Parts: sequence; structure tokens; C-alpha cells
Amino acid sequence: MTAPSDSPPPRRRGPRLDTDAAYTSPFTIVGRIRSFRHAAKGMAFVLRSQHNAWLHAVATVLALVLAAVLHVTVEPALTVGEWADLVIAIVLVWVSETFNTGLEVLADGMVAERHPIVKIGKDVAAAAVLLSALGAVVVGAILFIPRLMILVEQLLAAR
Repeated sequence: MTAPSDSPPPRRRGPRLDTDAAYTSPFTIVGRIRSFRHAAKGMAFVLRSQHNAWLHAVATVLALVLAAVLHVTVEPALTVGEWADLVIAIVLVWVSETFNTGLEVLADGMVAERHPIVKIGKDVAAAAVLLSALGAVVVGAILFIPRLMILVEQLLAAR
């Protein structure tokens, strides 16, 4: 038997969803616009409330600017596949960060006091962000280091 502190937080009772019912809400342009507005509010919340998101934003801009500069100044230029790799790595970090923030907000809203299971869930979600960020750093190193070395050689040869 587990210790009482390891038990899950109490579940809140709310309206039950009928998962067998047909989805009857019609497709509308206004509904899609509303969905985009909600997504924009969510992204704004992440940027406003998460300091690590600021770091991700700076890293995103720096990576894209560096890629663009290297693309036009160093041969070989980045291929379409390399650009795709870079964009996928960046997007993965942002998706991880937004899911992590959503999980943290939901967890904090479900329990009023600290709970060890909630802490584990939040730590695991933070680990996902760390893994995706480290993966993005590896992708950046693979794409940028060889081209930066070529650029340095060109600058030294031009002296």
C-alpha cells in the first residue's frame, strides 16, 4: 500500500461528456477565426508568464538569422532539407514549452496545495522541454559549426 502523500489528488466532479454522441457543431469561418484567437491568447500567455519562453524566442531569432546569414555568405548554402530540420527543431521546442505550460497551469488549478504526484508530472513535462531544447542545439551545431568554420577560414584567407 502506498503512503497517503502518494495518492493522487481528488478528482473534481463536473459535467460528463457524452463521447458516443455525434459531433454536431457545424464548420464556420467565424468558429475557425475564434479558434485562432484562442491559440494566440494561449501563446501570449506562454510568452508573458514563462521566462524560458523568452530564452526560446531569443534562440529562435538568433538561429534563423544565423541560418540566413550563412545561407547567403557560405558555400554550400543550406539545403531545403536542412532548413526543414532547423524549423522542425525550433517548432518542437515551442510545442514542448506550450504543452509544459498548459500542464503546469492545469495541475496548479486542480490542487490547492503542493502534491508529490503533481510535482512529478510537472518535472517530467519540464524534462520534455529540456530534451527538445538539447535536440535543437544538436541540430544547430550540425548545421552551423561546419559553415562557421568555412566562414572563419574565408575571413582569415582574406586578410
